[in-house]
Amino acid sequence: MTTFRAIAIDDEPFGLRILADDLQKIPSIELIGTFTNPLKAMELIQQDRVDLMFLDIQMPTLLGTQFLRTLPKPPLVIFTTAYEQYALEGYELDVVDYLMKPIRFERLFKACNKAIDLFQQRHRPETDVQADTYFFVHSEYKEVKIYHHDILYIEGLKDYVKIFLASQAGKPVLTRLNVKAIEARLDSDRFCRVHQSFIIPLNRVSSFQKTKLLLNNPPYGPLEIPVGGRYADEFLAKYRGE
Repeated sequence: MTTFRAIAIDDEPFGLRILADDLQKIPSIELIGTFTNPLKAMELIQQDRVDLMFLDIQMPTLLGTQFLRTLPKPPLVIFTTAYEQYALEGYELDVVDYLMKPIRFERLFKACNKAIDLFQQRHRPETDVQADTYFFVHSEYKEVKIYHHDILYIEGLKDYVKIFLASQAGKPVLTRLNVKAIEARLDSDRFCRVHQSFIIPLNRVSSFQKTKLLLNNPPYGPLEIPVGGRYADEFLAKYRGE
């Protein structure tokens, strides 16, 4: 089994010890260090020896959010905190997950699985990525390459679409296109518009009913997508291979 090297940073020794004990129960996580001062963890991070960092936010030396912003090449990060008000900033910093203290073990385990799945997506062999087709969209003043295999689903928002990617931990690519325009860039054998606002990859559908379907949506669990009446017949025909 592949293991992922992790560190935990928290200024409260008791809480840090509890987190460390729980992490040591997860076979895929190798805890290589615990720190009560984030600056003490810099050497390991700079040596590129850390795959995943559990990071407290409210610390006297330096806020976890501030510390993360100082890192030019941060590992994957899971915030561990007793404060809800940093959730939006965590989203902006592209962290894997945001765990509220006290942290239940099953919630910690789920967050670790999410991080591992994302790590594996980002470290796929280059040959696998190059073999897939892709297209470009304009987002945040730059051209972004979107691989077809990486798309979880696409949601339309009037004159914008959000492209949710498996490799991007819940943070979608937002681009100024409508659903019809983005649909024209997709392979009709692999994707299907199922609603006025949603396009899905057919290979991620796990089940369906008359007005909704479930997508395999790792690492977040099944995702329910509505099926519009005008799109239902085409979707069913494609899904069944008719």
